[in-house]
Amino acid sequence: MHVSVVIATKDRERYLRRTLASLKAQVATFPFEVIVVDNGSRDATKRAVETHAAGDPPVRYVYEPQPNRGKARNRGVESARGEYVLFCDDDVQTPQGWVAAHAAAHRSGDCVVNGPILNVGSFERRPAPRPVNYSRAFLCSCNASLSKRVFLEAGGFDEDFNLYGWEDTELGVRLRDIAVGWKFAWDAYLWHIKPPEENTLAVESRKAVEKARMARRFVAKHPSYRARFATGTYGLNLFRARYFLPDGLLAFYAGLSTSRRGPAWLRALMRAQFLDGIYTRELARAIDAADT
Repeated sequence: MHVSVVIATKDRERYLRRTLASLKAQVATFPFEVIVVDNGSRDATKRAVETHAAGDPPVRYVYEPQPNRGKARNRGVESARGEYVLFCDDDVQTPQGWVAAHAAAHRSGDCVVNGPILNVGSFERRPAPRPVNYSRAFLCSCNASLSKRVFLEAGGFDEDFNLYGWEDTELGVRLRDIAVGWKFAWDAYLWHIKPPEENTLAVESRKAVEKARMARRFVAKHPSYRARFATGTYGLNLFRARYFLPDGLLAFYAGLSTSRRGPAWLRALMRAQFLDGIYTRELARAIDAADT
């Protein structure tokens, strides 16, 4: 078995170096490679790849100038020499058996394999996976693998999803449509580094807006009840967005989420409410704009 780890990255050299170091420390009894697709970086991403290029596993550099995660990952798969492709993000840390765990999960036949994603606030935190880390997502590109043949048969990532969100979910729909199996491998876990000082409300708000716009595209392509429910594109939720999420309420949520006075659980709840409101209002706007 030969595995190709594919990483799309843009201006994340500081994180990428740590990710590549953890991949260099993998313990595997089969050959594997790492392909880094530089998605238009202006930092030292290429130099970081060159630093890790030699040795085992080899690390190869691919350049895709247009910022588009789906397009970048497609370029990576095109360059892949492995029978299986394994996706992760550029800000993860992988335990030494991560690649081997994905490979072992494929021995029973072709399927999509997902592993637990443990969001942590720093590189130093290394908790073990817990039941809360289980996910029924069919394909989450932060930690998923499948055969290159099946990926190409399904058509790869839809490059029209050119903003944040839903491109991996949409590919998962097409994989299910061609009857590809699914497996969740508990020992194929990794740590996803999300420092609070960088994961700000402004950053998450921008992602929420982009994700809402891509949700409209997803539902237009797959207008099933399941897709509408998953994206929030159903009547009651859109009604809530149009009439029960005024600016004042969202400002109230934002204020409480950033206050130092309240307990941590309340700040987290208000942050979630604020981001849900931003997403849902933008989703309604996108749906209304498409209908005019």
